[in-house]
Amino acid sequence: MTTTRQWLIAGRPRGRPVQDSDFELVTRELPPPAPGQMLLRTHYLGFDPAQKGWMENIADYVAPTEIGEVMRGSGISEVIESNQAKFPVGTMVIGSTGWTEYHLSDGEGLVPCDPELPPTAMMSVLGTTGLTAYCGLFKIGKPVAGDTVLVSGAAGATGSVVGQLAKIAGCRVVGIAGGADKCAWLVEEAGYDAAIDYKAGGVREAIRQHCPRGVDVIFDNVGGAILDDMLSQIATNARVVICGGISRYETGQMPAGPQNYFNLIFRRATMTGFIVLDWAAEFPVIRKRLAGFVKDGRLTYREDIQHGFENAPQTMQRLFSGANRGKQMLKL
Repeated sequence: MTTTRQWLIAGRPRGRPVQDSDFELVTRELPPPAPGQMLLRTHYLGFDPAQKGWMENIADYVAPTEIGEVMRGSGISEVIESNQAKFPVGTMVIGSTGWTEYHLSDGEGLVPCDPELPPTAMMSVLGTTGLTAYCGLFKIGKPVAGDTVLVSGAAGATGSVVGQLAKIAGCRVVGIAGGADKCAWLVEEAGYDAAIDYKAGGVREAIRQHCPRGVDVIFDNVGGAILDDMLSQIATNARVVICGGISRYETGQMPAGPQNYFNLIFRRATMTGFIVLDWAAEFPVIRKRLAGFVKDGRLTYREDIQHGFENAPQTMQRLFSGANRGKQMLKL
């Protein structure tokens, strides 16, 4: 038997911030792996704003969560016992693990880590973060060289990758982020052409200043007033990509519809939401392409790694306070 600690869902944080009391830490025993199974030790956990929606049972593209079940999430794990030839002992993999120190798996949904990159890259730039950026930008946004691309939540794990991919595609890229340090990182390291600090105010005027010919592709991770400001400057035939809405988690309710939505008519534009899982069959090819960009130096990524399994709830809370810098992870 293997002893493992697990974090269970204990609350529904709808309409309020995530709290420590929304989780319960328990200790359980796992049996030895059965034929065809493996025992894995979790090394890193990954965190995304969508996890709060899962706890609230608002996101209907995943099965409902139950009070008392292991908190859902992705992780990077090491195979320490194996009854599968495909995954020998020592293999590092990424997949849906939940918040647990050890777990059993039959291998379904697990992807081996790229041996030429740090394992954490599989959680960030090659994980859901990078895949979401790639699919949203190229499948929905369809940028062409010379386009102006505007990204909200630009210093976040997804937004920072979106901007760099748009630069690779030959676009002019402007980001919106909170704070001078995040804006400086976007321009100096992530290669954005310009960055707008929404905390400084005057977002709409700043968009006009940095996007004088209009915005061809909007990639929105925020929603609310920021999306409204971005829609005010769309170009003819613009594509608006709706990826997420971090503002919803701050207000505790769905954001109001944008007042500038009629610009979609005036500019003959489109606004489309998406779920990255729709392109799951293409993930291996996309991961290979993203890895190539990282290895040849055209794509950088930022990771925020906290430490200690007991700090999982506090690590998740960092997503909603703006404390994280890049992909939020926890090293066990």
